[in-house]
Order: sequence, then structure tokens, then C-alpha cells
Amino acid sequence: MNIDILPFFVDNLLLGFPLLIFPFNSEFQNTNILQVFIVILYHIFPAFQKKNIMETLYFQWLKLTISLSSLSFYVILFHRSLTELKMNRIYTINNYLRKIFGEKVVKLSLDGGFTCPNRDGTKGFGGCAFCSSTGSGELSSDIPSQIQLLSDKWSHVNKYLAYFQNHTNTYAPLLRLRNLFFDALSQDKIVGLVVATRPDCLSDEVVSLLSEIQQTHFIWVELGLQTIHDEIANSINRGYLLSEYDQAVKKLNDADLKYVTHLILGLPGENRLQMEESLKYVCNKSPFGLKLHMLNIVKGSQMELTHRDYSYFKSIDHYVNFVCDFIEIIPKDITIHRLNGDAPRNILITPEWSYKKRTILNSINKELINRNSWQGKFFEITD
Repeated sequence: MNIDILPFFVDNLLLGFPLLIFPFNSEFQNTNILQVFIVILYHIFPAFQKKNIMETLYFQWLKLTISLSSLSFYVILFHRSLTELKMNRIYTINNYLRKIFGEKVVKLSLDGGFTCPNRDGTKGFGGCAFCSSTGSGELSSDIPSQIQLLSDKWSHVNKYLAYFQNHTNTYAPLLRLRNLFFDALSQDKIVGLVVATRPDCLSDEVVSLLSEIQQTHFIWVELGLQTIHDEIANSINRGYLLSEYDQAVKKLNDADLKYVTHLILGLPGENRLQMEESLKYVCNKSPFGLKLHMLNIVKGSQMELTHRDYSYFKSIDHYVNFVCDFIEIIPKDITIHRLNGDAPRNILITPEWSYKKRTILNSINKELINRNSWQGKFFEITD
């Protein structure tokens, strides 16, 4: 047996190693362990090299197949590394959840049939001026059915968060909240709870319930703030004061409950300095997370009538540069939950380009790379 060790390893180790490690990976369906074995035999035993020309060509074809597949492996590996490098410039909630749960976790947006004090007349009618008449989503079935329907779309995922998103999800009698939340948490593969609400709808009893849930399940609360400037808040019919947000944050902090604050960039009448003031104010309170995106004018909202053609941001590039400036002053330990609006395209009026979520997020990553920048690069603690 004539074995030339050095050429053998040089020729086969880099090419064959990925196939030995991932022989059944879907990304390499054109190859298998048998092909690797045949090529190794071809190099080890001279007899294999003395066959006719057709056999030699066959072995060369096998080597080429393995080479191309292995090249694909290294390209994919490089792409994944590059993607990870990009993502590490922003501390996304996906990164956080992967670290906590060890795998991808998906939020399932549920409709608990809630309304809002800004809709039923308690504080106003019609909701906030930017809200559609149906809120963020609308499913009329019971919670287990909604979870089943939505999880079927993510069948490759093993863990989900029950996300009560539509309208104000603490605006109901305590017993109803308890039943809804625990019903969701009892479903298969649900590992935690996310509750979107208003700062003025967090009674002590509700906070106590959420704290109870936290004893056994992962949970966070989302607070819609949009802006810290009460005059702007009044113009969009928000229906509560900044002081009520501060009180809600204190309650959640006292209960050691995670919370995420939602800000909207480009509200009518608000300038860049005011938006930056809102961001810094929220960040200095050290929330668990932050939602940040441009204003979307949608069908069924009050703004459809009053600001149909309004958009602070005139293009994707304008928004990308603006939001990258803001990312640079967000502390690096605050999780980023959103950087782009998610209004369905069928109800989106303006900006027309905001539905291009992947394009916008890729452009943000590219801009940060071009700047050699990252989340928190210019963060400074302010009073």
C-alpha cells in the first residue's frame, strides 16, 4: 500500500472534513459519506488508480462533487460568521433569547379580545391617532386555537412566547387576565409571556399577577410611550401623562419585572432634538428593552384623515442614517426589539417603503459596518 500522507491530508482534509462532520446536513444533499470513502480508497490503494479511464473520470467527478460541496460549507460558514458579526453590533432580542433558551424563540401575537381606555370612552374615543381601528392584529378564536394556528407557521421552532399584543392587554378584570395568561402558558412549547399595555393600566393587582407569573415563567411587559413630550402626546391623543409612565416604571422595577418601552420616531410636530430627548430619557431608566421605529400612517387611523401624506423620513437612506445615530447612543445592555414598523402592507399608506423590513435592517447593519460603529458607542449617562 503506497500512502503519501502529506498530499493525502492536504488534498482531502479541508475538502472532506465538513462532509465527515455534516454528512446528512440538508445543505450538502448532493454528497454522502460513501463518496468520501471512495475517494479516500482511491488515494490509499494504487489498484484503484489502475482502472480504465471511465472509472478514473468517475472518481474525479466524485472529488469535484465533494470539493464543490465543501466549498459551499465554508461559504456558508463564512456567511454565518459575517451575519453574526453584523448582529453583534446590535443587541437584539433574538440574540438575548438564544442565549437564555439555547435556541430560536418566536413570539406568537395573540388577541385576547381587549379594548383600550382611549377607545371605550374612559379616557377618549378612537384610540391613539396612529392606531388602526383593529390594533396590531385581530384573531377572534380562543387562545389555544390561536397558538395552534400561529405555531403551525413556525413548525421548525420548539419554543414560543405568548405575546398579548392587540390593544391594552391589562385592561380587564383581574380574573379574566389570570385565566387568559395561564391558559396561554399551559399550551405546549410556550415558555414565556409578553404583555403589551399602557402605563396607566398597571394597577397594583395587575403588577402582583405579573410578578406571580414571573416566579415560574419568563415574562416582560411592553409599555407604549411613543414620546416623552406631553404636548406631542396630546396631539396624537395618547391619553396619559409622562408622570404616569414614570409611575408604571417604578412599579415594574419594584417588582423586578422586565419592561420594554416603545418609541415612535417622526411624530407630527416633533423634531430631531425632541426625539433624541425621548430616547435618552427612556434609556437612562435602564429598561430591559426598546422598540424604536418610524411613524406609519395606516388605514383606519385618525392620521389617515389628518396626515395621510405626512412622513418625517423621506427615504430608506434618510431613516437608516437617522436610526443608526440613535443606535449609537443606546446603552449596549438594552435589548433592541424593533427598528422598523411592521404595519401590514395592505393597510400601510406611508412611508410606502417601510414594509421592506429586510432591506431596512440590512441597510442598518451595513451602515454600522461602514461607520465601524455599534450600539452604545457614544452612550453617555445624563441627568
